[in-house]
Amino acid sequence: MVQPIPQGFSALTPHLSVSPCKEAIAFYERAFGAKLHASAPMPGTDLLIHAQMDIQGAIFMLADVFPQWGGTGPKDLKGSCVTLHLYVDDVDAWMKRAEENGATIAMPAADMFWGDRYGKIIDPFGHHWSIATHIADPTPEEMEAAMKAMMGP
Repeated sequence: MVQPIPQGFSALTPHLSVSPCKEAIAFYERAFGAKLHASAPMPGTDLLIHAQMDIQGAIFMLADVFPQWGGTGPKDLKGSCVTLHLYVDDVDAWMKRAEENGATIAMPAADMFWGDRYGKIIDPFGHHWSIATHIADPTPEEMEAAMKAMMGP
């Protein structure tokens, strides 16, 4: 029997519009250690209509931007209202590797009141990523106190 959610996928799978897609694949491989599982070229072009990758087992899909089919990327929109959140074992090392491979640091990693060491980058294709390492399990009271200390009264 065919499963309604394919093996290896979760119920929610990000699908990124990126241009050029082949360069994005190379960036995600270098910066995040992503693995390419499949890709499908648009016949007669150097563009990809579909690619599937994973980062630490989390699958995501991507394709070149195709305006003729209503496709846009974050650079076309002059920004993104979506952030992809990535948990890793060493946020500082991951952010450094992403920056060395062309990402822009939007927020340097810092210890946050909710228990993560957390930072943000923008990849070379305009997609926003938050990257974090969970470092503590504060109680709700500890979180509230730490948030007030961080944000002010």
